[in-house]
Amino acid sequence: MKRIIIAAGLAVAACSGPEATNDTVAGNGVLAAGPVTNSASLAAAELPAGLAPVIEAAVPGMKVSEAERKEREGRVYYDVEGTKPDGSEIELDIIEEKGTFRVVEIQRDLAWKDAPLIAQAAAKAKPDAFAPARVIESTQTDGSVIYELFKPGEPKEPAMEVRVKDGKAEVLTERWEH
Repeated sequence: MKRIIIAAGLAVAACSGPEATNDTVAGNGVLAAGPVTNSASLAAAELPAGLAPVIEAAVPGMKVSEAERKEREGRVYYDVEGTKPDGSEIELDIIEEKGTFRVVEIQRDLAWKDAPLIAQAAAKAKPDAFAPARVIESTQTDGSVIYELFKPGEPKEPAMEVRVKDGKAEVLTERWEH
């Protein structure tokens, strides 16, 4: 991974073309608007009872600070934010399927300079590359890591996603499912 040298700076991205669908990239790596998500904030005490053991198993000692219940494309998720015992911030994305809960992502914010060089190189190689204002590292249950890149001034959803798995990086052409 360290063999790749990244040139300083990234060009500011242009918008994706009009032929892009809600979920696909127009060829430049910049994602179109994602699906509609309905969400509601929850206090830790309002979380379903079966969620606490799942949270504890995923991140022992996690202190929940806030949560949201989200519905998107027929799926129900709980985004649970808090801190690990060392004080670092973390978020769990947990899906509810037939009354059971399963962690699908473990997320944390990080500086773009701290993302793997192969992720940076993959994003930079796209014609409409941009310097992300925010980066979320999202560890998946399949062993891959998704880097969600947010454009400056567009904080609601990532404009680009880079998947790193088995030492390879690719800019996704469709939004990651979770």
